[in-house]
Amino acid sequence: MTPPSSAADWSALAETLAPRTELFIDGSFRPAASGETFDSIAPATGDVLARVSAGDAADVDRAVRAARSAFESGVWSRAATSERKRVLLRLAELMLEHRHELALLDSLDMGKLVAEADTVDVPSAAALFTYYAEALDKIPGEIAPTDPGALALVTREPLGVVGAVVPWNFPLDLAVWKLAPALAAGNSVVLKPAEQSPLSALRLAELAAEAGLPDGVLNVVPGLGATAGAALGLHMDVDVLAFTGSTETGKRFLRYAADSNLKQVWLECGGKSPNLVFADADLDAAAEKAVFGAFYNQGAVCSANSRLLVQEDAAEYLTEALLRHAAEIRPGDPLDPASTLGALVSEEHTRTVMGFIDRARAEGEVLLGGNRTTVAGRGCFVEPTIFTGLQADSELVTQEVFGPVLSIQTFRDEAEAVRMANHSVYGLAASVWTNSLDRAHRVSSALRAGTVSVNTVDALSAQTPFGGFKQSGFGRDLSLHALDKYTGLKTTWFTIRPAVG
Repeated sequence: MTPPSSAADWSALAETLAPRTELFIDGSFRPAASGETFDSIAPATGDVLARVSAGDAADVDRAVRAARSAFESGVWSRAATSERKRVLLRLAELMLEHRHELALLDSLDMGKLVAEADTVDVPSAAALFTYYAEALDKIPGEIAPTDPGALALVTREPLGVVGAVVPWNFPLDLAVWKLAPALAAGNSVVLKPAEQSPLSALRLAELAAEAGLPDGVLNVVPGLGATAGAALGLHMDVDVLAFTGSTETGKRFLRYAADSNLKQVWLECGGKSPNLVFADADLDAAAEKAVFGAFYNQGAVCSANSRLLVQEDAAEYLTEALLRHAAEIRPGDPLDPASTLGALVSEEHTRTVMGFIDRARAEGEVLLGGNRTTVAGRGCFVEPTIFTGLQADSELVTQEVFGPVLSIQTFRDEAEAVRMANHSVYGLAASVWTNSLDRAHRVSSALRAGTVSVNTVDALSAQTPFGGFKQSGFGRDLSLHALDKYTGLKTTWFTIRPAVG
């Protein structure tokens, strides 16, 4: 098959799709117990892509029972690491074989650029399965120091049934951030994808079964947050709940855990990441990357660098360079590889983003954009928008917008830059631009953020942990540290009896 390379190619491929729309429980697709469905709507056009089964508490219970049965059977939880490795590596291969299909499902479902989904999201998700599969037989247990006559073994064991609730901004990628380490560790999983973007998760479940994952080990229950999400958070037989999404919803899952079985809850929540640019930095590079950090994926990135803090001496030059780069980004058809900005996920979210913009007009100055627009006369599109002149406690400066909106503020010196950057309830990520190694170390050490990128923005990899401080949550995705969320440490003591005679 010739890889799609134009909007016409991607549109033709879209016509061939027949996405799965039912719940995936215990190895098979089935309708919701209630028979209810919800519409999956393409935000770029407003067209209904599919009517997806709407799982609720009864369906979550079925999925959890299937997951528990599979876990207790040992078919996966006690399988040899070589077998788990084989299955996960095969799943990674299948994802790459179906790369264009998976990318297209995410693009149609939530409006992201298909070229980015095809070249970034799907390959990185497949690589994450490969990473954890290859790590399985390289993580040793421990032998603790003991007195003579005793032996203490420390081993990692899977925790049981993991509930995973993931957002719509990177539907496939963020699902895999939870699934890959949880499955590699030997757990069974019930995944609830965002109701705005369930299609790639259902296809992934089908590919996992084809790869050899036993029935019941991965279950996917699309549905609304207030029904399926709440049911998963409150379920008495879920051992771990892993969540990525808003801080408000993360707090709700903590309450669910307290009101149910005190399940472990791991949260990766909101962010309002600062991007600090000092006058001694490479300002042209900083301007180019600032645009990427603010507007990539329509600004729908939890770690988006949506607060640009610039030293006063460099503000004029950097702002002019920033506006030149940002002016090149225009909303376009997500299926057109030439487009530079996709659609927002829904009509509701578009109104929310425009509400932030409209309220900020009364407080600051719009340097660029600020308008809702359409492509071919329809769709949920917002222009890249840049504000200046906003106060430190302005709504747009302090709250997560999750759209293509950037604010610019200035600072006098290093101390003020750090104070402004840390003036946030969030602590997910930050960036620092300077040609001084000493300053880079001082400032990055002083910033309260889970990841600090120096002379770049939003750096991450499978090998490094990702997560935040404060109300950005706790626990880490990616890297070997992610396995800490899905395993428990068991100590086994042996008393060694002396020889007789």
